[in-house]
Amino acid sequence: MTASNRWLWLAGLFFLGWLVYLLTPILSPFLVGILLAYLGDPLVDRLERWKLSRTWGVVLVFVLFSLVLLIGLLVLVPMLGKQLVRLYQLTPQMLDWLQNAALPWVQAKAGLPEGFWRFDRLKAALSGHLDKTTDLLGVVVAQATASSLALLGWLGNLLLIPVVSFYLLRDWDLMMARLRGLLPRRQEGLVVRLMGECHEVLGAFLRGQMLVMLALAVIYSVGLMAIGLELGLLIGVLAGLASIVPYMGFVVGIGAAIAAALFQFGGEALYPLIGVGAVFMVGQLLEGMLLTPMLVGDRIGLHPVAVIFAILAGGQLFGFTGVLLALPVAAVIMVLLRHVHDLYKLSELYGESPSGSEEPPTPA
Repeated sequence: MTASNRWLWLAGLFFLGWLVYLLTPILSPFLVGILLAYLGDPLVDRLERWKLSRTWGVVLVFVLFSLVLLIGLLVLVPMLGKQLVRLYQLTPQMLDWLQNAALPWVQAKAGLPEGFWRFDRLKAALSGHLDKTTDLLGVVVAQATASSLALLGWLGNLLLIPVVSFYLLRDWDLMMARLRGLLPRRQEGLVVRLMGECHEVLGAFLRGQMLVMLALAVIYSVGLMAIGLELGLLIGVLAGLASIVPYMGFVVGIGAAIAAALFQFGGEALYPLIGVGAVFMVGQLLEGMLLTPMLVGDRIGLHPVAVIFAILAGGQLFGFTGVLLALPVAAVIMVLLRHVHDLYKLSELYGESPSGSEEPPTPA
């Protein structure tokens, strides 16, 4: 690649980033549509292999997605809503328990001085805020309807997602073929190979890791509710979502579950605490021995720190659109870095230095 071509590519990448930044307010429904089309394409391809037309395959996949969404709205969302309201109601009691039981115990065991926590100020601030927000739903509705144009724009974007997803999913293979046809002929093999690696990483992460997160959320929620934990569903779902980063779901979930069990049952009740530990140990064993090897494998190649940084950086730069773009961009960057690493290992720069350029031996 000549110097002029390099500058042309750099200018094109800079222009693309600038364009994404300008179009951030309208990109969200299209990015969500692309994500849904990407996730649903393997199912449609399988239906095509069963001698079903592409359009009817897309319709069946859309019906399946719609049923899953409907079940979530009718069953899961009301249950989570009740637990969120219950958490809101229990917050003052939790603050009292922290002040009068939990933190004094930690203070005594750690030998901390009196007044170390300064908890009265925090409690006063939180209690005052809770007293002002007596109607959570009313506050949310008031904020959402503060601007009628903003509300209409939000509803329009929401309705645009299934339309974009349907047409992208129907024409997915055709678009991929046309994009391949636009590639420079001499670099087609290399670009196709790199994109194949990106597809493998993204497919393993988006499909596999999301299924792992869903399975862990079900395991944790069912287990915690079985031992009688009042906020078991909420904590289980939170732990499952946090499992997008390995081990974070376990740490967040078991910490929140132990705190909730101590608050609900008291420190003298050992069986609920043993039950919490057993639930999360079973979840970790199933994840490590069954779920991750079967659904994800070892193809991701995204370090947990890289996942955290990509999500935070995308949200900081481009908001919700950046969060949607973070993991795909991180996967592409990781694949390109592997390729650059291989090229570096084959370059003269990495090779052994000539005998004439070796450093002289140090005198004895």
